[in-house]
Amino acid sequence: MSTQVRDAIRHWPHVAPLLEAPRSKSAYRRLVAALDAVLDAGGADETHPLARLADYLGDLIAEYEAANAPIREMSVQDFLRELMAQHGLTQKDLPEIGAQSVVSAVLNGKRRLNVRQIARMSARFGLPADAFMG
Repeated sequence: MSTQVRDAIRHWPHVAPLLEAPRSKSAYRRLVAALDAVLDAGGADETHPLARLADYLGDLIAEYEAANAPIREMSVQDFLRELMAQHGLTQKDLPEIGAQSVVSAVLNGKRRLNVRQIARMSARFGLPADAFMG
C-alpha cells in the first residue's frame, strides 16, 4: 500500500463529512463556512490545488439551495442583498463584481451587472446566470 493511500485512509474520517451533501440547515451553514475557508486558503484561484474542492463544495451548496431556498422573484439588487445576508458577506467580499464602490453602485441601482460579472457570480454561487439579470 502506498504512503498516499495510507495517508488518505488515516485522514478520511476528517474529510468525509466535508464531502457529504447537507441534509439540514446547520449542515448547510457548516458547508458554507468550509467553502469560505477553502476559498480563503487559495481555492478561489483556479490553478490552486484546492480549487477542485471549492468547486465540489460549491456544487453541494448550490444543490441544497436549489432544493431548499428557491430563487424568489425580486430585483437583482434585492437578490444580491439576500445572497450577501445568507452567506454573511459584505460589499468587499464580492470581487466578482468589482471594487466595493462598484458593488455599492450595483446595490443602489446606479449600475447593472455586465456579462463578465454575471458569469462570475453565477459560478461562485452555483446559480443560473439569469438570477443575476434584470
